This record gives sequence, structure tokens and C-alpha cells, in this order.
Amino acid sequence: MKKSAFVTLIALFTTLSVFGQRFAYIDSEYILENIPEYQAAQMQLNELSVQWQNEIEAKFGTIDEMYRRYQAESMLLPEEMRRQREEEIIELEREAKNLQMQRFGRDGDLFKKREELVRPIQDQIYEAVEQIATRGNYAVIFDKSGGGNMIYSDVRFDLSDEVLQRMGYRR
Repeated sequence: MKKSAFVTLIALFTTLSVFGQRFAYIDSEYILENIPEYQAAQMQLNELSVQWQNEIEAKFGTIDEMYRRYQAESMLLPEEMRRQREEEIIELEREAKNLQMQRFGRDGDLFKKREELVRPIQDQIYEAVEQIATRGNYAVIFDKSGGGNMIYSDVRFDLSDEVLQRMGYRR
């Protein structure tokens, strides 16, 4: 009987503490759609992307044309000339692929430009969320459009160190 009363009491305190904390959410897509600077940044990024893509496609187009000419003429060319043309085509293809990686790779020009243009706007959003969370005494704020990711969490409710300690680990 004592054990069931204790469990009920713990469940009651847990429920009350959850109700005492405030949770909220934002829709970052909606917010970004309503920020003119973000829209301008997206347009600039799209223009750069199209420009760079056209540049790369032109290089690959040139390579394709060179390869077609090579195939048509290869039977008539001496071995040394064939090898030289093959190497030239391979080198141009390597350069085009490198340019593609430079522009669109993981840490490429487009990524850097996006960071340059969009990061300040994201930082402003986070600062606004943090101010609202502090003023409104919210424990957690989620992002509805980001798959429910937490945008803000009050460090007072972080139990990570307690979990590590309970598991026998020390920080």
C-alpha cells in the first residue's frame, strides 16, 4: 500500500511539474517567408546557382563536342595525337568536375554564400525567440516546420549531467 501511494505521489508531482512548464512553437518557414531580406537573399542565391550551373553546363557541352570530334577523327589520327587529345579531354573534364565541386560542393561557393546571406537572418530569429522565451518563461520552443526540432530550451531543464551521473559517469 505504501509503495502504490508513493508511486501515485511521484506521478502527481511529475504531472504538476510538466503543467508548470511552458512550451511553445514557431513556424520558421512562415517567419522566413515574411522577411523581405530573406526573400532577397533567396533570389540572389537562385541567380548565382543558375549562373554557375550554366557555366558548368557550357564546359561539359564543350567537352562533349570535343569528344564527338575526337571519336569521328580518331581512326585518322596517329597514336601520339590520339593520346594527346584523350588527355586534353580528360583534363578538361577533371577541371569541369572540380569547378562543379567548388561551386556546389558541401563547402562550396553556394554554401558559403548562403551562410553569408542567410545566417544573419537566422541569428536574428534565434535572438528574438530567445528573448520571447526568457520573457515568457518558456521551457522549450519547437519549430513546427523543422520536423519538431527544438529551437530554444531553458538550460534549467537540461538533465544531461544528471543522467550521466546516474549512469556512473563523471564529467
